Amino acid sequence: MTGGVLLFVQQASQRTVVAADQQAVEDTRDDLLALHRSGGAAALRSEIARRFRGVEGERAVLLQTDAAGRPVSGNLGAWPASLSADGRWRIISLYRIGRDEPEPIGVIPVKLKGGGQLLTGMVISNSLQLARIYEEALSVAFIMSLVLALGIAIMLGRILARQVSDIAQTANDVAVGALDRRVPTDGSGDAFDRLGASINAMLERIDTLVTQLRMMTDGLAHDLKSPVTRLISVVEQASAQTRDDIALDALEKVHHEAQTLRSMLTTALLISRTEAGFGGDQRRDTHVGELLRDVGEIYGPLVEDSGFALTVSAPESLVFPLHRELVSQSLANLIENALHYAEGGDRIDLSAALEDGHLLICVADNGPGIPAESHAAALKRFGRLDPARGKPGSGLGLSLVEAVARLHHGGVTLAENGPGLRVMLTLLRP
Repeated sequence: MTGGVLLFVQQASQRTVVAADQQAVEDTRDDLLALHRSGGAAALRSEIARRFRGVEGERAVLLQTDAAGRPVSGNLGAWPASLSADGRWRIISLYRIGRDEPEPIGVIPVKLKGGGQLLTGMVISNSLQLARIYEEALSVAFIMSLVLALGIAIMLGRILARQVSDIAQTANDVAVGALDRRVPTDGSGDAFDRLGASINAMLERIDTLVTQLRMMTDGLAHDLKSPVTRLISVVEQASAQTRDDIALDALEKVHHEAQTLRSMLTTALLISRTEAGFGGDQRRDTHVGELLRDVGEIYGPLVEDSGFALTVSAPESLVFPLHRELVSQSLANLIENALHYAEGGDRIDLSAALEDGHLLICVADNGPGIPAESHAAALKRFGRLDPARGKPGSGLGLSLVEAVARLHHGGVTLAENGPGLRVMLTLLRP
C-alpha cells in the first residue's frame, strides 16, 4: 500500500511539473497567435525578435516559418522534419541555435493563417531533472519504508511467536499432567494478556476438579485396600483350618478374586499418583539396555513356560533419564498382556532406540493383534475389548503404561506388527 501511495505521488509530481511548462507554452502560443491575427507575419516576426533580444540562455524555444517552410525568426535553424503542425503538445530533442547538444523541449506546432507555421516551446531539462529528483527521493523513501515495515513485521512476529509459544508450552505441560502450570501474563490488558488470564482461570477450575476427583478416587482405593487385605488374610486362615474340599475350592476362588481386586486397587492408585506427577522428580540417567535385559531375565522363565520366546535388543551405550521402577512396571504389564492375549503367537520382542532425541521403547508380539479402529478403546481406563472379556484382567495395564509415558512427557502408540501388535512408548527428556 505504501509503495502504491509513493508511486502515485511520484507520477503526480512529475505530471504537475511538466504540466506547468506545458501551460506556459500554451500561453505563449496564444499570445503570439493573437498578435499574428492582429498584425500579421511582420508583427509576429518583430515580437519573436524582441523576446530573444539580449536574453542569453532563455528556456523559450520559438520558430516562425513562411509558406515555403523557410525560417523567418526564432532560435531554431530549421523546422523539424518529423514534426507536423497539428497543435498537439509533445516532447522532442532539438538543437537550439548556438547549442552543441540536443535538449528535451516541449513544443506545440501550429499553422498560421495565410501560410507559414509557428513552433512554440520550452526547454524542460530542468523540469525533468526535478522530476528525477522527486523520483529518486520517493524511491529512497519507499526503500526506507519497506525496510521499516519489514523490521516492524519481524519484531511483531517475534512478539506474537513468543506469546503463542508460551501458551503452547503451557498447554503441552498441562497435557502431560502438570496442572499447576499457568500462562505467563504481564498485566498489559492486551488480547494475549486477556487470553492468558482466561486460560489460567480455566486451568484453575480444571486443577480444582481434578484434585478433588483424585482425592476421592485415591481415598476410595486406599480405603478399599485395607478390607480387601483383611479379607485375603481371613480367607487364607480359613483355608488353613478347613478340611472340606468343596469349602477349600470355594475359598480358593474367593482368594483369587480378592487378590485380583487388590491388584486392581494397587494399579489404580499407581495410575492416579503417576498422572498427578508423583515420581517426575525421580528420573535418573539409566542404562536402557541394562533395564530391558533385567526385565527380560525376570520374565524369561514365565515367557518360556507360556510357549513364547523373548528377545531383547537395545544399544549398549544408550543412557536416558527415566523413572526406572515405573518404566519397568510398564514393560512388565506389556509382556503380561502379550502372554495373555497373543494367542497363536510364539515371539515377544522388547527393543529400544533413540530417535530425534526421544527414547522409543517397543514391545511387539506376533499374535492376532488389535484392529486399528479399536486402538483408542484399548487405551481407555478399564477398557477391555470383546475378545478379552472372558479372560482375567482389570483393563488397567495399558492405562498405567500411558500414565508412565505421560510422566516422561511422551505417549503410547499402538500399531500393527504384521501379524501381531506393536506397543511403542515415546519418552522425552525433561
